[in-house]
Amino acid sequence: QVQLVESGGGLVPPGGSLRLSCAASGTIFSIHTMGWFRQAPGEQRELVAKLTIAGVTDYADSVKDRFTISRDRDSNMVYLQMNNLKPEDTGVYYCRAEHVSTTRLAYSRGEETDYWGQGTQVTVSS
Repeated sequence: QVQLVESGGGLVPPGGSLRLSCAASGTIFSIHTMGWFRQAPGEQRELVAKLTIAGVTDYADSVKDRFTISRDRDSNMVYLQMNNLKPEDTGVYYCRAEHVSTTRLAYSRGEETDYWGQGTQVTVSS
């Protein structure tokens, strides 16, 4: 089993910054994509940013030029640097790991699973 644990959320005034971290643990051979999603009250969960093993990134238009995703493949960590935060960035931020293979054999067979973290609250308010 694989677990994802987020940290770094909190309360920040508009224009402030936060850095979210997510640690993947358990039996892991390969993680193709790691990313961040968020969900505001009464809204659907949406993509914020994701980063593939090849270094390809995808950002929501609303966060481009303000947020930066990065990843440490050796430690199975993913980070989200959030600058110039706005009230509309408020929500629960979830870490996601996609196409996770737990062993070399599973990887060779194309056996993959996706995982979610439990979420961390980000509140942008004065």
